[in-house]
Amino acid sequence: MVQELRRTAPLTQSNCERVPIPGWGKTQQRVPNEIIFQNAVGCCQRSFLGPGSAPAEYPPASWRPAGRLKLLEMSDNLYLSLWYPNLRLTALPDKMASVLGAFSSHGGDARIYATTVWPVGWGEAPAFQRVYGHGERGVEPKQAIEEALELLHDDYAYEFQIGWTLWEVETAAGLDPRWARVPRLVRVTAFGPLFDEGAYEQEGHIRIDFGSDAAFLEEGTQLDAAAARHVEENVRQLIELTGAVEKASGATARLLWSELGESLAQRLAARLGMEN
Repeated sequence: MVQELRRTAPLTQSNCERVPIPGWGKTQQRVPNEIIFQNAVGCCQRSFLGPGSAPAEYPPASWRPAGRLKLLEMSDNLYLSLWYPNLRLTALPDKMASVLGAFSSHGGDARIYATTVWPVGWGEAPAFQRVYGHGERGVEPKQAIEEALELLHDDYAYEFQIGWTLWEVETAAGLDPRWARVPRLVRVTAFGPLFDEGAYEQEGHIRIDFGSDAAFLEEGTQLDAAAARHVEENVRQLIELTGAVEKASGATARLLWSELGESLAQRLAARLGMEN
């Protein structure tokens, strides 16, 4: 089952370091979470990881028990915002191509599932929308970008949906928990400077909406060796993807943030028993 993602709420600016960025905006925010994340990953490895059997086979895609749905309802949404210095509108397609191209090497698809072009603000009807499909039915990022950004305007936003797969635990009555690689749709949006009254200043020139952060915490699951191994793999995949998109696209500031303003790194540290 592919998990559709909700659109964002306003950015909550907490626990952030202010970073001056020349360009469309003035100053942006950056959270120094990398060290906490790396320590948390190391904690997983030291405490639980070791030789073991191969991961479980992929379960039926329709298997989404009620317990899992409840956990997703309680979770927070996770975003990555990227900013670029002195960015010109005409350079936005190349930046987007670099970001989308990084997914295939870090648990994501190589093809785009769908594209939507939003004029002026989120309340307007799409100026362009096309669903290509999953897997081989999708299109290469270059083609999707060319079709969407043919309507290149400074008050438009360009949204691309791409598949990304993470480990998730599935539970059912009378059965042991089973881990599977479950696909979700991630929304990658590029903002024109005038879209939604300059939303890019808080959202980023490019924003990645990862959806629910439940896969990085699994707070409803007992943290045994298997759970710790799969959570660690998800967190590592997130770290590697955020680093890859920053490097590939030449971003000079990035912010990993949540819809409710809570720090994923600190929640993960608490989950692993690393709090003071």
